Order: sequence, then structure tokens, then C-alpha cells
Amino acid sequence: MQFSCDRQKLNDAVLNVQRVVSSKSSIPALEGILLTARDGSVRLCGFDLEIGMTTELPADVKEPGSIVMGAKLFGDIVRRLPSQKVSFSSDEKLVTQIESGEAKFSVSGIPSEEYPELPRINGEKSVSIPSSTLKGMIRQTLFAVAENDAKPVHTGTLFELGEGKLRLVSVDGYRLAIREEPIADTKSDSFVVPGKTLSEAMKLLSDTDDEVELQIGLRHILFRIGDYTVISRLLEGEFLDWRASLPKTGTTEVRVSVSNFIASLERVSLLITERLRSPVRCLFGDESIRLSCATAIGRANDRLEATITGDDVEMGFNSHYLLDALRNTECDEVKIRLNGPLSPLTMTPVSGESFLFLVLPVRLKSGGD
Repeated sequence: MQFSCDRQKLNDAVLNVQRVVSSKSSIPALEGILLTARDGSVRLCGFDLEIGMTTELPADVKEPGSIVMGAKLFGDIVRRLPSQKVSFSSDEKLVTQIESGEAKFSVSGIPSEEYPELPRINGEKSVSIPSSTLKGMIRQTLFAVAENDAKPVHTGTLFELGEGKLRLVSVDGYRLAIREEPIADTKSDSFVVPGKTLSEAMKLLSDTDDEVELQIGLRHILFRIGDYTVISRLLEGEFLDWRASLPKTGTTEVRVSVSNFIASLERVSLLITERLRSPVRCLFGDESIRLSCATAIGRANDRLEATITGDDVEMGFNSHYLLDALRNTECDEVKIRLNGPLSPLTMTPVSGESFLFLVLPVRLKSGGD
């Protein structure tokens, strides 16, 4: 196997693919990157048995072949090479020569036959969506994915297709995030994509209108993003019936500036630490939101203006969850609906229904925090 290519392009590809490589595996080949040189290109593949990533870059291939290189060392070497061009060759004993300028490395590789094959998708269903749209949808729902949950299915995001819409839903037991966008009409379907997969896909997605293709199989999904493909298993299990979780009525409606609410919450949350946790009290009424927080360190109070219709209500919130929701609205103002002190808060755009965030309140002790 022998090829040469642009060092910067190889470095960029290695940095991306390396993120899905196993850091520790009972299969040594999975701690590496599979390199395959053929027909004027070199293909890089990383795989941890749950998520795989591949990409190709142009190369001057003198001798086709494939080999697995330890991801960490290979990445460190490529990143520090001095010249713009890198030459790569390996012999029948898998001893690999990496050269760039005056720098030369000789490193042992792993047989490509030991590398597990990526799952195949026969493209039972396919959906196309602009890159910037999908990136925004993932960003606005990923924060509510459960990190650890008694139901593993909640460590992913539910994708719902149908009625000319794509809807993403994430839930972690304390909050819910829903984001939807119109897409070209497609067959109804639903599946759950792991949060880790979406996090990696989001890093590859651009802020352009370039189309991204999603191929959906029975147990796997493939994202085709520019020169990259990301393939992942789907999560199995029964996802929360999120429609039943939404409050049917609201006795109080609030319209408030997102930046002002965030700033006020951040101020009163300064007294909260990992060791000293306390809810933030929010009193909605009299055309304002009054915030307060008390811990062993002291007490903080603040007030911000808001347009409020309906009943006055006092509620407690985990400031972290409420801030996450506000920061992911990506708009200047939001509409908040409340239905008493113990019913969830819902947050939507002032106009339209592109997103809905739900945050569960914390039961307040009477007369104090």
C-alpha cells in the first residue's frame, strides 16, 4: 500500500473520524482508523460498534491496499508533520512509513481483516433536509436528551416523520424539547437516534443550505453529510408518549425578553453551587417576574419586566434546566404558559410553533426555599 496526499486534508479527516474510535476495546483494531487506498482516493473509517464514520479525500495512490493505524498515535503524528504533503507506505509485515519533509516515522499497523465491517443500510427510506435546518433542530433538542436513564431509549432523540413534517423530541424526566420543520412529503415513520450520534453529526453539519441525506433502515440510520457518512444503530424501546405530557390548559401567559430572563436567572443563580443546591423562586405577576434564591451563602433577589395575562403564580425551578431552555430558544422573545405552581412550564415562540420546551417545576417549601 502506498499513497501521498495533502497533510491538512488528512489531518482534518483524522480529527473528525477519531472522535468515534473506541478509546479502549477488547478488539485492538477498533482503537484504530481503517485506511483504504484505491482509485485516486484514500478512505478513512472509525467505528466503535455503535457509531461509525467514514470519509474520502483525494490521494495519489501508487499501490492500493488497506491497513489499520492506532488512532491516537496516527493522529498525533499527522498533526505535527512539517510539510504540506505526506507520503504513506506499508509493507507485507504491516510496517508503515510516514514521511513529510525531513520527518520520517516507522510505525506498526494492524491487519485490515481484523476490522469489523460497518453495518449496511439498503435505504428502505430516505429523507433530504438542508444542513443548516437539521443542525438547528439537533441543537435545539439535544440539551434535553437524558444522559443516564432507567429507559435507555431516552438517551436518544425521537424522530417523527409524517404530514409533511420532521419532528424531533427529546426528554430526560425533568424537561422536554420539541422542534419541527416542514419537509418534502414522506411516509410516516418514527425512530430514536442516540444522543452521541446526533452530537457527532452536528459537528459535521454546516450552516449552509446544502442537502443532507438520511437513510433509515430497520435498526440503523445513515447521515450523508458532504464528504462524510455517519452510520449508527437506532435505540429500541417505547419512547415517552410526549403528547400526553403537554398541559392541556394554561391559566397564565407570559411574554418576556429571552436575554433579560437569562441575565436575571444567571444573577440569582450565583449562590447555587454543586454542594449548595436550591431552586430559584419565580413569582409571575404584576407585569413582572420576581426571582429569588437562598442558600447557606446568602440570599439574592431580582426583578424583570414581562407582559403577563391571567393568574399570578409562584413556582420553583432548577435554574440549570430553565437556563438551558431559554438559551436554546434562539429568539428575542418567548411565550411562556403556566397552569399553577405544580404544572410544567411550556415555552414557545411568540408566533409559530417551530419549537416547544417544557420544564418541570420544583415543589417549594412554604415560606422559604
